[in-house]
Amino acid sequence: MAFEPPQRLVRALGESAPDGDYWVERLPETAEQAVALRELTVERVQVPGGRSSLVVLVRRADGTPAVLKLAPPRARPESERAALAHWDGRGAVHLLEPFAAEGVLLLERLHPDVSVRSLPEAKALLEAAGALRRLWVEPPGDHVFETVAERTGRQASVMRGASAEVAGLVSAALEARESLLAAPPEQRLLHGTFRQSKVLSGVRSPWLAVGPDPVVGECAFDLARLVRDRVEDLIASPSGAATTRRRIKRLAESLDVDQERLRGWTLFRAVESGVRALRVGRPKDAELLLEFAGWL
Repeated sequence: MAFEPPQRLVRALGESAPDGDYWVERLPETAEQAVALRELTVERVQVPGGRSSLVVLVRRADGTPAVLKLAPPRARPESERAALAHWDGRGAVHLLEPFAAEGVLLLERLHPDVSVRSLPEAKALLEAAGALRRLWVEPPGDHVFETVAERTGRQASVMRGASAEVAGLVSAALEARESLLAAPPEQRLLHGTFRQSKVLSGVRSPWLAVGPDPVVGECAFDLARLVRDRVEDLIASPSGAATTRRRIKRLAESLDVDQERLRGWTLFRAVESGVRALRVGRPKDAELLLEFAGWL
Protein backbone atom coordinates (compact mmCIF):
# COMPACT_ATOMS: atom_id res chain seq x y z
CA MET A 1 0.00 0.00 0.00
CA ALA A 2 1.02 3.65 -0.31
CA PHE A 3 2.28 5.06 2.99
CA GLU A 4 1.09 8.62 2.57
CA PRO A 5 2.11 10.73 5.61
CA PRO A 6 -0.93 12.36 7.26
CA GLN A 7 -1.05 16.11 6.73
CA ARG A 8 -1.02 16.71 10.48
CA LEU A 9 2.40 15.06 10.67
CA VAL A 10 3.74 16.90 7.64
CA ARG A 11 2.64 20.27 9.03
CA ALA A 12 4.06 19.61 12.49
CA LEU A 13 7.45 18.53 11.18
CA GLY A 14 7.53 21.47 8.81
CA GLU A 15 7.12 23.87 11.73
CA SER A 16 10.28 22.99 13.59
CA ALA A 17 12.18 20.01 12.22
CA PRO A 18 15.33 20.64 10.18
CA ASP A 19 15.36 16.95 9.24
CA GLY A 20 11.60 16.80 8.66
CA ASP A 21 11.53 17.22 4.88
CA TYR A 22 14.16 14.58 4.22
CA TRP A 23 12.59 12.12 6.65
CA VAL A 24 9.10 12.64 5.21
CA GLU A 25 10.41 12.20 1.67
CA ARG A 26 11.92 8.84 2.60
CA LEU A 27 9.00 7.75 4.77
CA PRO A 28 7.09 5.61 2.20
CA GLU A 29 10.25 3.64 1.41
CA THR A 30 11.19 3.32 5.09
CA ALA A 31 7.71 2.07 5.97
CA GLU A 32 7.71 -0.49 3.16
CA GLN A 33 11.06 -1.83 4.28
CA ALA A 34 9.98 -2.04 7.92
CA VAL A 35 6.80 -3.92 6.98
CA ALA A 36 8.60 -6.37 4.70
CA LEU A 37 11.38 -7.07 7.21
CA ARG A 38 8.86 -8.05 9.88
CA GLU A 39 6.48 -9.87 7.53
CA LEU A 40 3.61 -7.63 8.59
CA THR A 41 0.21 -7.24 7.00
CA VAL A 42 -0.87 -3.61 6.82
CA GLU A 43 -4.42 -2.65 7.78
CA ARG A 44 -4.28 1.13 7.62
CA VAL A 45 -2.34 4.26 8.50
CA GLN A 46 -3.72 5.92 11.60
CA VAL A 47 -5.30 9.28 10.65
CA PRO A 48 -5.07 12.06 11.65
CA GLY A 49 -2.28 10.48 13.69
CA GLY A 50 0.28 12.27 15.79
CA ARG A 51 2.55 15.25 15.26
CA SER A 52 5.86 13.41 15.49
CA SER A 53 5.46 9.93 13.98
CA LEU A 54 3.68 7.75 11.45
CA VAL A 55 1.48 5.12 13.10
CA VAL A 56 0.44 2.08 11.05
CA LEU A 57 -2.01 -0.57 12.23
CA VAL A 58 -0.63 -3.96 11.24
CA ARG A 59 -0.86 -7.69 11.92
CA ARG A 60 2.13 -9.88 12.61
CA ALA A 61 2.78 -13.14 10.73
CA ASP A 62 0.77 -15.09 13.34
CA GLY A 63 -2.20 -12.74 12.98
CA THR A 64 -1.57 -10.81 16.22
CA PRO A 65 -2.62 -7.15 15.90
CA ALA A 66 0.18 -4.65 16.46
CA VAL A 67 1.25 -1.09 15.73
CA LEU A 68 4.24 -0.06 13.65
CA LYS A 69 5.53 3.36 14.60
CA LEU A 70 8.11 5.29 12.58
CA ALA A 71 9.61 8.49 13.96
CA PRO A 72 12.35 10.93 12.88
CA PRO A 73 15.50 11.40 14.98
CA ARG A 74 14.21 14.63 16.51
CA ALA A 75 11.37 12.65 18.16
CA ARG A 76 13.99 10.61 20.07
CA PRO A 77 12.52 7.19 19.21
CA GLU A 78 15.45 5.34 20.79
CA SER A 79 14.76 7.11 24.08
CA GLU A 80 11.12 6.04 23.78
CA ARG A 81 12.24 2.46 23.14
CA ALA A 82 14.45 2.49 26.25
CA ALA A 83 11.64 3.82 28.45
CA LEU A 84 9.09 1.32 27.16
CA ALA A 85 11.57 -1.51 27.70
CA HIS A 86 12.14 -0.35 31.28
CA TRP A 87 8.40 -0.09 32.03
CA ASP A 88 7.90 -3.50 30.37
CA GLY A 89 4.18 -2.95 29.92
CA ARG A 90 3.54 -1.60 33.44
CA GLY A 91 1.25 1.35 32.82
CA ALA A 92 2.41 1.76 29.23
CA VAL A 93 2.04 0.10 25.86
CA HIS A 94 4.14 -3.04 25.53
CA LEU A 95 7.22 -2.99 23.31
CA LEU A 96 7.01 -6.11 21.12
CA GLU A 97 10.43 -5.83 19.54
CA PRO A 98 13.17 -5.07 22.07
CA PHE A 99 16.07 -4.99 19.62
CA ALA A 100 17.05 -1.66 18.14
CA ALA A 101 15.84 -0.71 14.68
CA GLU A 102 16.57 2.95 14.08
CA GLY A 103 13.41 5.04 14.20
CA VAL A 104 11.09 2.00 14.10
CA LEU A 105 9.02 0.63 17.00
CA LEU A 106 6.73 -2.40 16.96
CA LEU A 107 4.13 -2.03 19.69
CA GLU A 108 1.18 -3.73 21.29
CA ARG A 109 -2.11 -2.76 19.63
CA LEU A 110 -4.39 -0.72 21.85
CA HIS A 111 -7.69 0.86 20.79
CA PRO A 112 -6.23 3.76 18.79
CA ASP A 113 -9.44 5.78 18.63
CA VAL A 114 -10.39 5.52 22.32
CA SER A 115 -8.45 7.71 24.75
CA VAL A 116 -9.41 8.92 28.21
CA ARG A 117 -10.22 12.23 26.54
CA SER A 118 -13.45 10.54 25.41
CA LEU A 119 -14.59 10.37 29.04
CA PRO A 120 -16.30 13.17 31.00
CA GLU A 121 -13.70 15.63 32.27
CA ALA A 122 -13.60 14.61 35.94
CA LYS A 123 -13.42 10.90 35.10
CA ALA A 124 -10.80 11.51 32.42
CA LEU A 125 -8.51 13.34 34.84
CA LEU A 126 -8.90 10.59 37.43
CA GLU A 127 -8.08 7.79 34.98
CA ALA A 128 -5.20 9.70 33.40
CA ALA A 129 -3.67 10.45 36.78
CA GLY A 130 -3.92 6.79 37.74
CA ALA A 131 -2.12 5.75 34.56
CA LEU A 132 0.60 8.34 35.13
CA ARG A 133 1.30 7.19 38.68
CA ARG A 134 2.31 3.73 37.44
CA LEU A 135 5.00 5.18 35.19
CA TRP A 136 6.88 7.02 37.94
CA VAL A 137 9.60 4.49 38.71
CA GLU A 138 13.31 4.67 39.43
CA PRO A 139 15.22 5.12 36.17
CA PRO A 140 17.82 2.52 35.21
CA GLY A 141 21.13 3.12 36.93
CA ASP A 142 22.97 3.50 33.63
CA HIS A 143 20.26 5.55 31.91
CA VAL A 144 21.00 8.07 29.19
CA PHE A 145 17.65 9.86 29.36
CA GLU A 146 17.56 13.64 29.20
CA THR A 147 16.94 15.30 32.56
CA VAL A 148 14.29 17.90 33.34
CA ALA A 149 17.08 20.43 33.92
CA GLU A 150 18.59 19.72 30.50
CA ARG A 151 15.33 19.80 28.59
CA THR A 152 13.99 22.93 30.23
CA GLY A 153 17.41 24.54 29.88
CA ARG A 154 17.18 24.24 26.11
CA GLN A 155 13.64 25.56 26.19
CA ALA A 156 14.57 28.45 28.45
CA SER A 157 17.29 29.58 26.04
CA VAL A 158 14.72 29.91 23.27
CA MET A 159 12.15 31.57 25.52
CA ARG A 160 14.57 34.40 26.35
CA GLY A 161 14.32 35.54 22.74
CA ALA A 162 10.53 35.94 22.87
CA SER A 163 8.85 39.21 21.93
CA ALA A 164 8.40 42.02 24.44
CA GLU A 165 4.63 41.47 24.61
CA VAL A 166 5.14 38.22 26.55
CA ALA A 167 8.22 39.32 28.50
CA GLY A 168 6.41 39.38 31.84
CA LEU A 169 5.14 35.82 31.58
CA VAL A 170 8.49 34.59 30.27
CA SER A 171 10.29 36.20 33.19
CA ALA A 172 7.89 34.62 35.69
CA ALA A 173 8.27 31.20 34.04
CA LEU A 174 12.06 31.37 34.04
CA GLU A 175 12.14 32.44 37.68
CA ALA A 176 9.86 29.54 38.57
CA ARG A 177 12.17 27.12 36.75
CA GLU A 178 15.26 28.34 38.59
CA SER A 179 13.53 27.99 41.94
CA LEU A 180 12.19 24.53 41.16
CA LEU A 181 15.53 23.18 39.98
CA ALA A 182 17.29 24.38 43.13
CA ALA A 183 15.99 21.44 45.17
CA PRO A 184 14.12 18.77 43.18
CA PRO A 185 12.40 16.33 45.56
CA GLU A 186 12.97 13.12 43.57
CA GLN A 187 14.35 11.64 40.38
CA ARG A 188 11.91 9.42 38.53
CA LEU A 189 11.51 8.22 34.98
CA LEU A 190 8.77 10.43 33.55
CA HIS A 191 6.56 10.17 30.47
CA GLY A 192 7.62 13.66 29.43
CA THR A 193 4.67 14.65 27.27
CA PHE A 194 1.72 13.23 29.18
CA ARG A 195 -1.86 14.29 28.48
CA GLN A 196 -5.26 12.69 28.17
CA SER A 197 -4.85 11.82 24.50
CA LYS A 198 -1.72 9.83 25.40
CA VAL A 199 -3.76 7.30 27.41
CA LEU A 200 -5.51 4.70 25.27
CA SER A 201 -7.92 1.91 26.04
CA GLY A 202 -6.29 -1.52 26.11
CA VAL A 203 -7.16 -5.19 26.35
CA ARG A 204 -4.87 -6.37 29.16
CA SER A 205 -5.41 -3.12 31.10
CA PRO A 206 -8.22 -0.55 30.87
CA TRP A 207 -5.87 2.36 30.17
CA LEU A 208 -2.24 2.44 29.04
CA ALA A 209 0.09 5.32 28.17
CA VAL A 210 1.60 5.73 24.71
CA GLY A 211 4.00 8.11 22.99
CA PRO A 212 6.44 9.04 25.77
CA ASP A 213 9.25 11.52 25.27
CA PRO A 214 10.94 10.30 28.45
CA VAL A 215 12.84 12.48 30.84
CA VAL A 216 14.23 12.02 34.34
CA GLY A 217 13.20 14.40 37.08
CA GLU A 218 10.47 15.22 39.57
CA CYS A 219 6.91 13.99 39.23
CA ALA A 220 5.39 17.49 39.32
CA PHE A 221 7.00 18.23 35.94
CA ASP A 222 5.14 15.31 34.35
CA LEU A 223 1.83 16.16 35.97
CA ALA A 224 2.01 19.80 34.87
CA ARG A 225 1.03 19.07 31.28
CA LEU A 226 -2.11 17.27 32.44
CA VAL A 227 -3.25 20.36 34.36
CA ARG A 228 -3.94 22.29 31.17
CA ASP A 229 -5.69 19.50 29.27
CA ARG A 230 -8.74 20.77 27.37
CA VAL A 231 -7.36 24.28 27.73
CA GLU A 232 -9.79 25.55 25.12
CA ASP A 233 -12.69 24.55 27.39
CA LEU A 234 -11.06 26.19 30.39
CA ILE A 235 -10.57 29.46 28.53
CA ALA A 236 -14.16 29.42 27.25
CA SER A 237 -15.53 28.98 30.76
CA PRO A 238 -16.22 32.03 32.95
CA SER A 239 -14.91 29.99 35.89
CA GLY A 240 -11.83 28.77 34.04
CA ALA A 241 -9.30 30.31 36.39
CA ALA A 242 -11.01 28.91 39.48
CA THR A 243 -11.36 25.51 37.81
CA THR A 244 -7.64 25.50 37.06
CA ARG A 245 -6.76 26.23 40.68
CA ARG A 246 -9.05 23.43 41.86
CA ARG A 247 -7.55 21.07 39.29
CA ILE A 248 -4.02 21.79 40.53
CA LYS A 249 -5.10 21.16 44.10
CA ARG A 250 -6.99 17.95 43.27
CA LEU A 251 -4.21 16.47 41.12
CA ALA A 252 -1.49 17.38 43.60
CA GLU A 253 -3.38 15.76 46.46
CA SER A 254 -4.35 12.64 44.53
CA LEU A 255 -0.77 11.96 43.41
CA ASP A 256 1.03 13.23 46.52
CA VAL A 257 2.78 16.05 44.67
CA ASP A 258 3.59 19.43 46.20
CA GLN A 259 0.91 21.86 45.04
CA GLU A 260 3.20 24.86 44.62
CA ARG A 261 5.75 22.87 42.67
CA LEU A 262 2.98 21.65 40.39
CA ARG A 263 1.77 25.22 39.89
CA GLY A 264 5.31 26.35 39.07
CA TRP A 265 5.95 23.68 36.46
CA THR A 266 2.48 24.23 35.00
CA LEU A 267 3.37 27.91 34.54
CA PHE A 268 6.72 27.14 32.93
CA ARG A 269 5.36 24.52 30.56
CA ALA A 270 2.35 26.63 29.50
CA VAL A 271 4.51 29.67 28.76
CA GLU A 272 7.09 27.57 26.90
CA SER A 273 4.35 26.03 24.75
CA GLY A 274 2.76 29.43 24.16
CA VAL A 275 6.03 31.03 23.10
CA ARG A 276 6.76 28.10 20.79
CA ALA A 277 3.29 28.40 19.23
CA LEU A 278 3.95 32.08 18.52
CA ARG A 279 7.32 31.27 16.98
CA VAL A 280 5.95 28.69 14.53
CA GLY A 281 2.90 30.70 13.47
CA ARG A 282 0.06 29.30 15.58
CA PRO A 283 -1.25 32.53 17.17
CA LYS A 284 -4.61 31.09 18.30
CA ASP A 285 -2.91 28.29 20.23
CA ALA A 286 -0.47 30.80 21.69
CA GLU A 287 -3.28 33.06 22.85
CA LEU A 288 -5.02 30.21 24.69
CA LEU A 289 -1.83 28.98 26.37
CA LEU A 290 -0.62 32.40 27.46
CA GLU A 291 -4.02 33.41 28.82
CA PHE A 292 -4.04 30.15 30.79
CA ALA A 293 -0.53 30.87 32.06
CA GLY A 294 -1.68 34.29 33.23
CA TRP A 295 -4.04 32.59 35.70
CA LEU A 296 -1.15 30.89 37.47
